[in-house]
Amino acid sequence: MVLERISSLAENDTPLRLCELPEPVAGEGELLIRVSACGVCHTELDEIEGRLPPPRLPVIPGHQAVGRVVATGPPDAQGLMQRSGLQPGDRVGVAWINSACGSCDYCLSGRENLCAAFRATGLDAHGGYAQYMTVRADFAYRLPEALSDIEAAPLLCAGAIGYRSLSLCNLRDGQTLGLTGFGASAHLVLALARHRFPRSPVVVFARSPEEQAFALELGAAWAGDTADRPPQPCAAIIDTTPAWTPLVEALKNLQAGGRLVINAIRKEASDQAVLLKLDYPAQLWREKELKSVANVTRRDVREFLQLAAAIPLRPAVECHALAEANRALLALRHRHVRGARVLVID
Repeated sequence: MVLERISSLAENDTPLRLCELPEPVAGEGELLIRVSACGVCHTELDEIEGRLPPPRLPVIPGHQAVGRVVATGPPDAQGLMQRSGLQPGDRVGVAWINSACGSCDYCLSGRENLCAAFRATGLDAHGGYAQYMTVRADFAYRLPEALSDIEAAPLLCAGAIGYRSLSLCNLRDGQTLGLTGFGASAHLVLALARHRFPRSPVVVFARSPEEQAFALELGAAWAGDTADRPPQPCAAIIDTTPAWTPLVEALKNLQAGGRLVINAIRKEASDQAVLLKLDYPAQLWREKELKSVANVTRRDVREFLQLAAAIPLRPAVECHALAEANRALLALRHRHVRGARVLVID
């Protein structure tokens, strides 16, 4: 499924085209992967509608890909293939981080997600909305046997970025955590938080009654509308929405010294006027913090996959055939999603 031009989904409900392309060939230090499943992410909506840095066009989207190695490319000078230990037949995942320079201060300090040369799967390089894809061996992840292909796919982005967001909250067990928005990432963070912080109540702010009911079903202590007030203020809130209104409302629910972690690449410009309504004494004073999340590191993905298998963490998933990718994206845009959507590649 190929993206050939930027367009609005309101005007073009089939932005991806199903087509035949030559099977890719693994280059030096790369793996050729036969894809079995690929998660559908809100980031793809941002890519299609032009809210991200311009993609290489035409491009195959998809950055939550699961499959098996079918071939390896020639050895590379850095020995990436040998160090990865991956061989044909191994089951692997590919995430949003496709490569980084490896030599800048950010990369050397474990913050490769901030590298100026960061390249994203499905944006700067072909992704997993296809039967085959290639990736550098050191940017593929061996998957725990406890996770099926379909279960593992959403964990590679929605789960991994949720793991990073939760880590950035500086939460202590017993403190209240808030989640604003309840989609693919937030429903995994809820399960993760209940495991890592068993004494911490988790409250959820969501627009639809269906999302609120789903959150309570998964163990939230309270669920309400974006503008509602929970039983107690939160020590930390993770905002996973593309809009400004939930962020502004969330600040009202932070306790003194609390931290709001924004798990979003972009916010909608049409909602920006809401920022002018910020009341500094009520919403930002008393040492409240704002922290954004930018991408993920390979360490985030590896650690989270092992933790997800150990918990065990099982995402709620709705499946589509590869040819139904446009339909899955539209469902995501209109928030007709319970958990995550996954393309099953036959």
